[in-house]
Amino acid sequence: MEAVDTLLHAAWIIPVEPEGAVWPAHSLAIRDGHIVAVLPQVEARQRFTAATEIHLPRQALIPGLVNAHTHCAMNLLRGLADDLPLMSWLGEHIWPAEQRWVDAAFAEVGSRLAIAEMIKGGTTCFNDMYFFPEQTARVAADCGVRACVGMIVLDFPTRYATDADDYLAKGLALHDAWRGHPLVRTAFAPHAPYTVSDAPLRRIKVLSDELDVPIHMHVHETAGEVADAVGRDGRRPLQRLEQLGLLGPNFLAVHMTQLLDAEIDLLARTATHVLHCPESNLKLASGFCPIARLLAAGVNVALGTDGAASNNDLDLLAEMRTAALLAKGVSGDAAAVPAFQALLMATLNGARALGLDQEIGSLRPGKWADVVAVDLGGLDRQPLYHPLSQLVYTAHRDHVTDVWVAGRPLLRAGVLTHLDEAALIREARDWGIRIATTPQEHADG
Repeated sequence: MEAVDTLLHAAWIIPVEPEGAVWPAHSLAIRDGHIVAVLPQVEARQRFTAATEIHLPRQALIPGLVNAHTHCAMNLLRGLADDLPLMSWLGEHIWPAEQRWVDAAFAEVGSRLAIAEMIKGGTTCFNDMYFFPEQTARVAADCGVRACVGMIVLDFPTRYATDADDYLAKGLALHDAWRGHPLVRTAFAPHAPYTVSDAPLRRIKVLSDELDVPIHMHVHETAGEVADAVGRDGRRPLQRLEQLGLLGPNFLAVHMTQLLDAEIDLLARTATHVLHCPESNLKLASGFCPIARLLAAGVNVALGTDGAASNNDLDLLAEMRTAALLAKGVSGDAAAVPAFQALLMATLNGARALGLDQEIGSLRPGKWADVVAVDLGGLDRQPLYHPLSQLVYTAHRDHVTDVWVAGRPLLRAGVLTHLDEAALIREARDWGIRIATTPQEHADG
C-alpha cells in the first residue's frame, strides 16, 4: 500500500474542478502538503495507508476559500462608524481614527484577529491592502495561512509613510523580504484613482512588469468617485487607468459598481480581474457590481469581504450567498450566478486573480492541500437534495469544522490549533476600550 500523511474521508467532496462536480463518499489523500488523490472511500482504503486518518461523515470538503480583498488590521475598527456613505465614513471617521491609532502594534493585533476569524470561516488565502503590511505578512506566516500582502501607496502622508516615494520604498523592501516565501506574496496596492496621482502610478506599472506582481486597487467604487473624476479632467477613472497602461492580467480592480457596457468590454479585452465585495457595497450604499454581465463577457470575477470596518465581518461563505442573490436581483434573472459560480468566485477565480490557480483554488491532485470541511448534517441544512446548493444557500461560517493549509491543520473540530482565541478576544477588547475612551486631543499621546 502507498503511504500518505493524511487521509480525509468525507460525506462529499466538492472539488470545483471539474465544474459542478459533487462526489459522495470520497476521500482525499495528502502527502508533503499536496493532494495526492481524490477517490472513492473504498478505493482509498485499499490503496493508501495514512499516518493520520480523519472521518468526516457529515461534512463536505471544499477548496480553501480565497478572500480576494481585505483590510485585515481594520478588524480593530469594526463597528466604529456604521450607517454612513463611503466618503463620510472615510473622511469623518476612518481616516482620522487611522491617523490617531494605526501603528505597527495595531496592525499586528488587528491582523491576528482577522486571520483567526478568516480561518474559522474557511478562508485559507487572503489579498490584503493596509498600512504596516510588514506586520500582516509576519502574522500570516506565523499563523500558517496564505497571504498576498499589499505594498500600499497614497499621495498623502500617514503614520506609515510620508509620500508616494516613501510608500514605494517600504513596499519594495517588503517584497524583497518575502520573496520566495511559500505562503506570503506581495502586490502593489495603490489605494484608489482619487488618492494616487499619475507619476506614482506610472512607476508602479513599470515595477509591476519588472517584478511580475499584481496591482490591487479600488476602482469605480461609487458614482460620486466617477463624477468627480469626470469633473476634474473629463475622464472616467477606468479610462485614465487604461491610458496609463495599468489594465491587464496583473490588474485587480476592486468594487467596480459603476460600469458602462464599453467598460465591461474593455475589462474583458484586457483580461483585467474584478474583485467583488457585495456586502460592503450594500452597507455603504456604493452601488451594484454587474457581475452577471461581467461573467457573460468573460471577465474573471473573484469575491472579497472588504474590511471588517465596512462589512462588518470576514465571512466569505456569507459573501457567496449574498453575491448569488444580489446578482439575481440586479440582473432580473433567477439563473444568474448559480451556486457553483458563487463557489468558483470564492475559490478558483480568486486564486486566478492572484496568479495562484495552478497551486490552490480546487481539490486537484498536485495542488496544495488547502482544504475546508463544512458540516451539512445539521437541522437547518435538512433535507439535503443538492450539497453544492446547500453549501451556498444555507451553510454558515459556524458550520466550518476543519481547515488545512498545505496539509497542516489550522482548525480541528471548530477549535483553532495554533491561535489562542481567548487571548485574541482580550486583545481586541483592550484596543476597543482604549480607542473608545481616549479623548481625541490626547489620542496621540
